[in-house]
Amino acid sequence: MTKTPIAAELRRIGPALVLLQALLPVHPARALPAALPHTTTVETSDPAWFARDTIPFDLPAQPLHQALTRYAEQAGVQLFYRREQLPTQDSPLIRGQGSPRAVIAQLLADTGLDFRLGSNRTLVISAPMPGTADSASAIAPPATANPMRPLEETYVTGVRTSLRQSLATKYASENLVEITTAEDIGKFPDHNVADALQRIAGVSVDRVWGEGRDVNIRGTDKDINRTLLNGQHVASAYWWANDNLSRGFNYATLASQLVQSLEVHKTPRADLDEGSIGGTVIVRTRKPLDMDSRALHLSAGQQYSALAGDWAPQGSALGSWKNDAQTFGLLASLNWQRRGSRRDGLETFADNNLYTITDGQGTVTDKVYAVWGGGSAMLEQERRHTTSNLTAQWAPDARWDLALNLLRSQMDIDNRNHNFLFSPGGYKLSETPAVTVTDPEYLTSDDGHKILAGGTLGNPDSVGAILDSIQRQAYIDTAVNDMDIRHRGERWENHVQFGHTSARGGTSHDRLYRFTGNSRVRFHLDRNTLEAEYLDLDPQNPAALDHLSPLSRDWVRAMDSREHYAQWDLGRDFGDGWLQHARFGLKYRNHRVENNLTVGEIDTESAAWQTLHNIGLDQVSGGLSPSLSDQSASADTLVRYALTDAALLQSVINPLFNDGAMRYRYDRSAYFSIREQSLAAYASIDFEAGAWAGNAGVRGVGTRQRASAYDRDQLHHADNRYRDLLPSVNLQYRMDEDLLARVGIAQVMARPNFKDLTPNIIVEPTSGYGAAGNPQLEPYRADQLDLALEWYFADASLLSATAFYKDISTFVYPHVNPEMIDGELHYITRPQNGPGATIRGLELQWQQGFSGNVGILSNYTYTDASVPSADGSRTLELPGNSRSQFNASLYFENPRLDARLSYNYRSRSYGEIIAGSQSETAAYQQWDATAQWRWSATLAFSAEAINLTDEVIRIHSAAGIPQGLYENGRRFAVGVKMEF
Repeated sequence: MTKTPIAAELRRIGPALVLLQALLPVHPARALPAALPHTTTVETSDPAWFARDTIPFDLPAQPLHQALTRYAEQAGVQLFYRREQLPTQDSPLIRGQGSPRAVIAQLLADTGLDFRLGSNRTLVISAPMPGTADSASAIAPPATANPMRPLEETYVTGVRTSLRQSLATKYASENLVEITTAEDIGKFPDHNVADALQRIAGVSVDRVWGEGRDVNIRGTDKDINRTLLNGQHVASAYWWANDNLSRGFNYATLASQLVQSLEVHKTPRADLDEGSIGGTVIVRTRKPLDMDSRALHLSAGQQYSALAGDWAPQGSALGSWKNDAQTFGLLASLNWQRRGSRRDGLETFADNNLYTITDGQGTVTDKVYAVWGGGSAMLEQERRHTTSNLTAQWAPDARWDLALNLLRSQMDIDNRNHNFLFSPGGYKLSETPAVTVTDPEYLTSDDGHKILAGGTLGNPDSVGAILDSIQRQAYIDTAVNDMDIRHRGERWENHVQFGHTSARGGTSHDRLYRFTGNSRVRFHLDRNTLEAEYLDLDPQNPAALDHLSPLSRDWVRAMDSREHYAQWDLGRDFGDGWLQHARFGLKYRNHRVENNLTVGEIDTESAAWQTLHNIGLDQVSGGLSPSLSDQSASADTLVRYALTDAALLQSVINPLFNDGAMRYRYDRSAYFSIREQSLAAYASIDFEAGAWAGNAGVRGVGTRQRASAYDRDQLHHADNRYRDLLPSVNLQYRMDEDLLARVGIAQVMARPNFKDLTPNIIVEPTSGYGAAGNPQLEPYRADQLDLALEWYFADASLLSATAFYKDISTFVYPHVNPEMIDGELHYITRPQNGPGATIRGLELQWQQGFSGNVGILSNYTYTDASVPSADGSRTLELPGNSRSQFNASLYFENPRLDARLSYNYRSRSYGEIIAGSQSETAAYQQWDATAQWRWSATLAFSAEAINLTDEVIRIHSAAGIPQGLYENGRRFAVGVKMEF
């Protein structure tokens, strides 16, 4: 088919421009040439978004009805037409920037059809109608030979529409990127943003708390991948006592209602922030000028946690407004959620100390690892989460676009944690002399030492049973203040963005009430088994634990993360010849993290302690626990025991704490502060020549760090500096209109985690072993290569294969060595740089829309990754990696119903090294389902089911010691949505 002048001009502009103007619009807007003569009367009242605003279009030559469908998606309109009126001809090829009006005029040229714009972004296509008509008449069915046949409607909502939009952007992209788009407010396939990301090839999610929180990409840990909000860092903090400030992003703080799209950039570009080895996630939020004016979206619902037996309410509201000229708009949203949950766990706490074991025959075995403690745990949590967002956007003309985005997230988390424990390392083996272990069972750690895995811990007159009752009031507060300014000229574009983000998390109180009882203990540990028998007491009898331990305590912790940033981008559009665009830019970041801890400790000399010490569990008991760990318990596993009552703890014990039994002090040894400043500059070009297109650039960045901590009473500082030059090249070869080949070559880097940079020693509150930092660490550095083949073989369909290779030249390893601290010998873990890792992988994707409103999305990722051990004696698995990941979703949709059934599988994954062995999380699979039924244009009902088969998370050491067997249970949600 002969291309029209407009189509030829759009083909010359090229597909690369489409993505860059849609995702990173740092180039001048380029309007379509004037439309060919058309019979449509131009309405002077046509709004700016339809007649004058330019947006990217990518419409291949195809049957006209398919082209109209894609046009509706990209223009954000609803089309009404009769199929029999459409001529049997292909549409012209249209790629580039243009107004919705100019593009529909070009699509309908030479068809004899007319179009008229109605209200609420509706567009009616029909045979030419004489004269002019108002909007009301424009949406009435025109006279035809079959007047009873209803108009067909091309919907701009729906699963398949979202997939088309995502694939259109991926197709036009120069680098390798995966995209998930929400086609309507709150219409992500998952309510949790991290859970939505796990549907993307190469992305896996940590579900240890029952929902996605941390994201790993292509076998690399969360801490060496970055998540950006509208292109900028978002400060993150955590609430759990064993969590530390990290470079990861806490997805639990982000409401999915705010999100327009999620992008996972697997190959870098020079204009993207550095700091990722596996990939960079960019979360895009909504803007008011892109939405309907005076729109209001409301939702309300209930979420049910089956294990907790708890119904919890949730609701959201989002409203947008813009003036008649569509030059100024406001968007405001509020999302509120309460969630009650329970997690049953069988867990042990590793200890890097080595013990001497004497068995019943007097045989002595030296240098044996033993867990500090282990037992049966029940965590109950009530979470209240509020997220608010205000966005103001001003675009006085086609050249200027200014957006102010304010985001606040506040999460309060109340925890009640009970753990009935035996304690080999913490008590029995630390006695003087250590107890005898009858019939000891041993496993062998990776470093050759034995590990005590079973036996009978003797001495009925020493502490053998512990109930730890933790009452924790935790919080996470996050704020973003961002200003984004763009100016487009004829050839040049300036972009300035600056702002501030902060996060604060921790606990206002984290009180541990420890009750003890004397007993011998018979225990047995293996990969999926934790069994303990208390031979001299009954765990269901609260009187058996007759003393409050002097090791009861309180933690008041605050971790702060703050960043100021500013960047300037300058773009130049050439348009002619092979050189399409050039970009230059600068970015400055000033980031600071700080950790503070105030400790409440028992004062055994106080008069109040003499009373408090003799308070047993029976005086504060709230009865028995429910039956715990139904799926992971074995014959001799403790599944029920006496619990504390929170109200009794408050009324019986806390007054004695306040009367002097507990003294508070600021813990200088836990303090650290890290200030990190970076300055980056980049230059890049976009090019196109025939079937070839691509991007090449280089990013240079200098990093300066100052880590501060106390050594006794003196504050010490340690400085470090390093520079990186990061080139990248992305090539795309268009074999034909549906088949693309891609090549990506780049050097990347990721800075060490904050806790690894601290110059002090941090004592983990659960296990008690020491961990120290190293402020002189060099960053992770890697060379990477990607080869991809993508076949867009049908509507909303893709078949692709991607091979990737990463050579990580610099890695960070933990080293465990004995050190003298204040005259005592401790085993301290310190990170050190060491030899690097290699990652080889293959990603396969297949998604297809079938007839009958059914479609499938699926992907498989294989990753082979390994690293040498710190001493070079053995090979370890890369932390965060799983060899195999598989995702599949089957969806059904029609104008009334959207439904999706999803399956996620992740093979065994790996973690840190403790007690001589690497931590492993067993293979995990999960089924989820979602559905939405539209009652009317303004009312819809939704339902969601998470973890349908009630899967268990199983974590153990490579040597076979169980570290955590966690049951989070099923979750269900029902809701109603209203749109006005």
